[in-house]
Amino acid sequence: MTDLRSDIPARLDRLPWSRWHWRVVIALGVAWVLDGLEVTLVGSIGAVLERPDTLGLTAGQIGWSGSIYIAGAVVGALVFGRLTDRLGRKKLFLVTLLVYTLGTLATAFSPNFAFFALCRFVTGLGIGGEYAAINSAIDELIPARVRGRVNLAINGSFWIGAALGAGISLVLIDARVIGPVWGWRAGFALGAVLAVAMLLVRRDVPESPRWLIAHGRIDEAKRIIEEIEAKVEAEHGPLPAPPSTGHVQYAAAGHRTASMREVARVLLKHYRQRSVVALALMVSQAFFYNAIFFTYALVLTRFYAVPEGRVAYYIFPFALGNVLGPLLLGPLFDRVGRRKMIALTYVLAGVGLAITGWAFMQGWLDARTQALCWSAVFFLASAAASSAYLTVSEVFPLEMRAIAIAIFYAVGMGAGGFAAPVLFGMLIETGSREAVMVGYAIGAVLVIVAGLLALRYAADAERKPLEEVAPPLASGHWR
Repeated sequence: MTDLRSDIPARLDRLPWSRWHWRVVIALGVAWVLDGLEVTLVGSIGAVLERPDTLGLTAGQIGWSGSIYIAGAVVGALVFGRLTDRLGRKKLFLVTLLVYTLGTLATAFSPNFAFFALCRFVTGLGIGGEYAAINSAIDELIPARVRGRVNLAINGSFWIGAALGAGISLVLIDARVIGPVWGWRAGFALGAVLAVAMLLVRRDVPESPRWLIAHGRIDEAKRIIEEIEAKVEAEHGPLPAPPSTGHVQYAAAGHRTASMREVARVLLKHYRQRSVVALALMVSQAFFYNAIFFTYALVLTRFYAVPEGRVAYYIFPFALGNVLGPLLLGPLFDRVGRRKMIALTYVLAGVGLAITGWAFMQGWLDARTQALCWSAVFFLASAAASSAYLTVSEVFPLEMRAIAIAIFYAVGMGAGGFAAPVLFGMLIETGSREAVMVGYAIGAVLVIVAGLLALRYAADAERKPLEEVAPPLASGHWR
């Protein structure tokens, strides 16, 4: 095949922000809303699930259910991530949402821990696949100049789902509405209803033209970019010409999907420093978040004697801090730069966790002040964690973007996320504040070290086209 020069990436990056971009963000960003809904439902109703008239779970089983959900997400990310690079972004972000829908609907009918755990695994499969497919599509459709803030805001929408999950659990387990025995089941069923609605909206999101052109589907890529431009022009008028220097050369229009050997060579040889940074960011944020959030309800009920029906109230300030962090700090990741902002948010989040953990151990906090402290800490931690997903999605070549996201997500969640809920579940069961503080200290050290690594080695990807940050494997750069 002859070489191909394409200006499609430049045409996407030069588009002004439009209603079309908003539709893409809403349709795809719901993945994080659903994840937040799932995690918060389990976190908020953890004490309810311990009741003998529900599932009669132990604190350890609740911790295990969180870890099993993460295990499903890890497997889903790897399987669906590979398929996303092979078959395209759109096919997979429809399939993964369908898997999630079936898993969360089945959860509502759980008769015991074994079935509940299986359903959590299936739900995790869908969510893990979503991370790979959605992050790939978003980065490839959003203009470079705002890619950082948009990606952070979308990842931060997890906490909109968290607030929604808290609100749903608060209402449904109220004896005046449905009550704890059936209310938790209704909550999972409502999550499935939301997913079905989003499945219908998502059908109108196009395939990534960047992916199409790199896989030889030139005519289809041109048709889609022309349709996008027509929609944006209808709102903003004639578009400026793309920069003359914005052409990307592809060595062969029909480049095949990257083999796993090629993926390994890029990660371990060509971009070794980027891989180390990505791994550190993902492992540390996974431990940080899952350690605290999956067992949040247990801390409130065991150490602060918060009634199980009021646990959800304490989710709202926590969620608010997590939503505001990426929204307010996100623009700085495009203006100040990736390295400085990643390092700042990671290090300050770690310091905040250590201080809050110390105050918890000393008994200086009550349930309300504990929630306010977490809100402040996670204002920073949410932006930090979102920047980890941004990093792994933009610093590797297009043909392996989804599997790279999947690999780092899987390793990060496997090492940091899977162990954290089980560890903290056991630490909480001891009834010792000192034991729980050990877990907090581990989380603080991990994120501080990751932040310092990012400051030294992270890529300066702000406001740069994806093809400049990491040239496609099909481009002449890799010859």
